[in-house]
Order: sequence, then structure tokens, then C-alpha cells
Amino acid sequence: MNWEQLLSLKRFGDTHKRLRKEQDETRLGFDVDYDRIIFSSEFRGLQDKTQVIPLSKTDFAHTRLTHSLEVSVVARSLGRLTGKKILEKHPHLQNIHGYQANDFGTIVASAALAHDIGNPPFGHSGEKAIGHFFSNENTHNFKTQLSDKEYEDLCNFEGNANGFKILTESKNGINGGLRLSYATLGAFTKYPKESLPKKPTTHISDKKYGFFQSEKNQFIDMANDLGLTETGTSGNLSYNRHPLAYLVEAADDICYTIIDFEDGINLGLIPEEFALEYLIKLVKNTININKYNQLTTTKNRVSYLRALAINTLINEAVQVFMNNEDLILNGKFNTALIDKSNYTAQINDIIKLSITNIYESKNVIEKELAGFKVINYLLNTYTTAIYNDFNAKLTTYDTFILKTLPKNTVESGTTLYDKLLNICHYISLLSDSNALLIYKKLNGITF
Repeated sequence: MNWEQLLSLKRFGDTHKRLRKEQDETRLGFDVDYDRIIFSSEFRGLQDKTQVIPLSKTDFAHTRLTHSLEVSVVARSLGRLTGKKILEKHPHLQNIHGYQANDFGTIVASAALAHDIGNPPFGHSGEKAIGHFFSNENTHNFKTQLSDKEYEDLCNFEGNANGFKILTESKNGINGGLRLSYATLGAFTKYPKESLPKKPTTHISDKKYGFFQSEKNQFIDMANDLGLTETGTSGNLSYNRHPLAYLVEAADDICYTIIDFEDGINLGLIPEEFALEYLIKLVKNTININKYNQLTTTKNRVSYLRALAINTLINEAVQVFMNNEDLILNGKFNTALIDKSNYTAQINDIIKLSITNIYESKNVIEKELAGFKVINYLLNTYTTAIYNDFNAKLTTYDTFILKTLPKNTVESGTTLYDKLLNICHYISLLSDSNALLIYKKLNGITF
């Protein structure tokens, strides 16, 4: 893979090449990507979606929106710092093509901004709930009516693939979705493969999948333009990652490791003495002890350590990327950047404590179970109505249910796979509160 192709400004439907040196410096194509994501309704919907604490009413807990904004800020720094070093190593990118360090920052920041845009309500339990429903659905026996890959898309519903769908799906009057540059789409796609085969290798890019069968052609067009190296065999689509996807992943890893930990401390789920001990190990080389000792509240002390920790890990990730740039460009770097950090042991200690005290806390599990039940009920209700409509067996109840869905959700698509995926997609776009409200209304609990 080469940087000239990987930094492509092409968008869906373009009939001519967009050259970096011909861009308007006051608002580059990569800036347009960022703006389009910010102003999208799907991004705004993240303000009422769970990050760690489902349905939390506290001021402390992050939502998907605040998490995405913070990841984007970290990603921008990662991109700019890495971009500066890449241009020093490959000066022709700047001297001949006109690329600047900030271009890398904006690409990575835009991709990071959208990294959770496809996640269903109720956190990761939302994805699991959708997959569980289709894996255990016996009423209509969907498995016999879909291809193996179509069925896997549903049984292992993936927020990353759903995000790619949001960013690229054509709608009436809107061809190509948000029409982002292919460089940003490539950086967004951490798992450039289809749902089957599952985990064909131990390479980090094969851990999950990045597009549904419904967006297969859009993905191929993007991958070909970017020059991503194809790795799939026997007709199965799989590619090497866009190098900047490693930076997007690092930004997410840094934020959820450190900021989820901070949330747990502020919510009282993790004792302060543990927090200070773990975080200080990360920042021992940069901490200003005099300044730290002047901070009188837990919140301020942890905030100070969090800022230093993020900065430390940003510099680590940039260094790991540049040390392995050749391997990354050749698809030979098979792990996350943070996993090669000098602070891996400290990061793992923080994650282990977060799992025990936050992610597996009774409060979180109870609320995730509630979300699981809500999504299961909505899927059962909507897929039954859609299935009966598809087979011309509508009941009066089904007719009422279909009228509660957006017209485009009911009418779009010609195959059963399309219809079922549309239902999953609709539910995925619901906020936590809206999903709960619809559940109550359909059950006659509220009107």
C-alpha cells in the first residue's frame, strides 16, 4: 500500500480525481468529512446512548456522544503528530502532492468521530441482544432462507458494519450516504472484511468484520481506490487495514481505558487509592508533584492524572506506529498499537480493575439485562410483522405494528435479508430512552 492512494479525496459517485494541491485551504475535503458527520442525525443520536453506565442519570457518566468527541480529539493529535513524521520520511507527499500534517489529523479525527455511530442502544449488550435474537429465533427459521453470510450478519450483528452502512448507504435523493472521502472511510474501517469466515487469522483486522453484505459493492469500490491489499481466499472478501485505522483504534483504546476508569472513580465504583496508584504508574515521568499536591478534590486529582496519561499514551502510539510503518503498509503489523506500548502492563491493570468494578458491576449488568429484554421484544415484534408482510400473511396486529415504523424501513429492500437488516438498522438508531419508550408503548404501559 502507498500513501498517495491511501490519502484519496475521492467520494462516492465522483467522475474525476480530486487532487490535494487543488483543494481550497480554507475548507479541505477532509474538513467536509468532519462537518458532515457532526451535522448528521445519527451522530446527534449518540447523546442518549450508553457508553458504560446504561440509562445513567448522573452528570459524571459519559454517553456515546461525549466519548466520540473525546476520541476524536485524541485522534486528531495522533494524526497530526504521525502525519508530521510521515511527511518528514516521505517529503514528496508534501512537496509534490501538497499534503500537510493537519490532513492526517483531520482524517483520523473524522473517522474517530464516527467510530461508534453504528452502535445500538444499551452499549455492547445491544449488539449482543440483536445477535442472540437471530441465533435463537426458531419461529420463522430465517437461517434456511438466507445465505450463510447474510445470516451471520444478523447473528453476529456488528456496530462497525452498521456504521459503514450509515456512512455509505444511499437513500431517496441521497446517493452514497454522507459521501465521505475514501481516506476517511478507510481509516474508519478497523475490520476490512465480511462476516465470514470468522476470525480467519489472529491479525487484529480479522477480529471482527466491517461491512454487511448489503454494502459489499460500496466497500469494494473504496478498497480498490485506496489500494488496500486483498487477503481473502476462496471468494471471501478481506483486506489489509488502512494504516490510519490503527490510529483511530489507538484513540478509542486510550479513551475507553483511561476515561471509563475516570468515570468509575467519580461514580464511586473504584476507590480513589486504587485509581491514584494505577494512574501514577502511567505518568511517573511527567507528573508535577507540587501541582498535584495542591489539588484538593478527587475529581481534580484524577482529572490531572487522566490528562497526563492520555498525553503519555498518545506519544507512545505515535512512536509505535512510526517504528512499524513499513510493516503496517505491508499488512504485516498484526496487533493494536497500544499492545506494543511500554505501558502495556499498567494498561492491563487498569482494564482488569475496570472490568471487575465497572463493566461487571451489579448496577451495569442489571441495566444491560433490561436493555437486552427491550431489544429482544422490539426485534420479535417487528421481524414478525415484516416477515408476515413479505409472505403476504399480514394480521391486523402486524398492520398496526408496521404503521409505527418509518415508511422507508418497511418499503426498502426486495429480499428478506434486506427487510430484516432494515429492522436491525432502525432499532440500532434508537436512543436508549426512545427504545425504552417504544417498548412501553407497545406493551400498553404508557400512551
